[in-house]
Amino acid sequence: MGCLFSRSFNKKAKGDGVEKSTPQCPWVLEEAINSNFTWTDQNPIWMRNLILLAILVSINLIACTGQVQTKSKLVEVVPSAKGTVVSEIDNQIWAVYQDTRGDFWFGSNGRGVYHYDGQALMQFTTTDGLVNNQIRGIQEDENGHIYIETPLGVSKFNGQEFVTLEVVKPPISQWKNESSDLWFNCNGNHLYRCDGEMLYELYLPEQDLSVLGIDYKKQSGDLRYSPYAVYGVDRDKEGNLWIGTIEAGAFRYDGNSFLWIGEKELSTLPDGRVPGVRSMIQDKDGFIWLSNFYSKYKINNDSSKGYEKLKAVDLPQNMMKDKILYFNSGLRDMSGNLWMTTYGGGVWKYDGTALFNIEIHNGKEDVLLVDIFQDREGLIWLGTNNDGVYRQNGEHFVKFVP
Repeated sequence: MGCLFSRSFNKKAKGDGVEKSTPQCPWVLEEAINSNFTWTDQNPIWMRNLILLAILVSINLIACTGQVQTKSKLVEVVPSAKGTVVSEIDNQIWAVYQDTRGDFWFGSNGRGVYHYDGQALMQFTTTDGLVNNQIRGIQEDENGHIYIETPLGVSKFNGQEFVTLEVVKPPISQWKNESSDLWFNCNGNHLYRCDGEMLYELYLPEQDLSVLGIDYKKQSGDLRYSPYAVYGVDRDKEGNLWIGTIEAGAFRYDGNSFLWIGEKELSTLPDGRVPGVRSMIQDKDGFIWLSNFYSKYKINNDSSKGYEKLKAVDLPQNMMKDKILYFNSGLRDMSGNLWMTTYGGGVWKYDGTALFNIEIHNGKEDVLLVDIFQDREGLIWLGTNNDGVYRQNGEHFVKFVP
């Protein structure tokens, strides 16, 4: 599932922009000329037509000149993201986000993104300028611009229109770790750093994957994906970047160098499952949890590997048999507790001592969890693959209805 970017020109939006920039229609101009001239033998009809032609040519020249002056790396369009007022959210919500204004955004798996300001629920799709309707993530930069991540690229929303960001490929693109950067993986394959204007495609440094039982050079022709396909990106409290892959473990990037966490539990499991490192969260003691409940890691420069690996938590034997102990999304809440979601096993909470499981049911079936988010009031929200959005209500979760 590669991140197949099309060129960053939104043809539909650009076409709308050119069309709406046309000053007036020919028949309006003709009416204006007729109202200011009396057509006599001294002012014959052919003179009127000549004047009209001259005005039209001037308009075209002005319009063309304006287009040249506004040319940039991003698409210049007039506001076109009108959206559609709807009454409900789609059942498949893969991303939940609250922006700095307090508004909520819900990204669906095929029907675009929803915006809720507490009163109206608006839906935006490719018709409104999105590059794709399958939403994989939502972020915001320091200027309040919203970034919608999809398998086909990233759309930037400035409050008026969506613009598809252009991609810069290696060797022009370079590794950096600025505090203002946003990071995307666009459903896997490569990693993309965003400075607010462009997307810089980056590749992880290759490692000796034989220690994980992977002969990448031999299998690469048969694989439909790279072991280095990026599944998740997170930051720790110190600002270091943590990057999770499908089979090649996890990487830590501090802005200067990489540390590779190459462990079997982070790759293909003995039973053939490939859970991938989808989420990386740091607990209040500084340990990093890499998408599972078995182990936690801490940087140790005195170790030969550069890190320590410890047991994450004592797990009851029955829990180890009945549950899939890998989480696909997680966060540390305002109180320092860890919250983690598993696709069919509910949401988990770790308070620093014990691990608790909260199953999510809707009366018909298990709710399949995909994303987790904490709002400004401290409430936990869950995005699901089959039952919309759930919001925390005390020790339980209830379905959110706008």
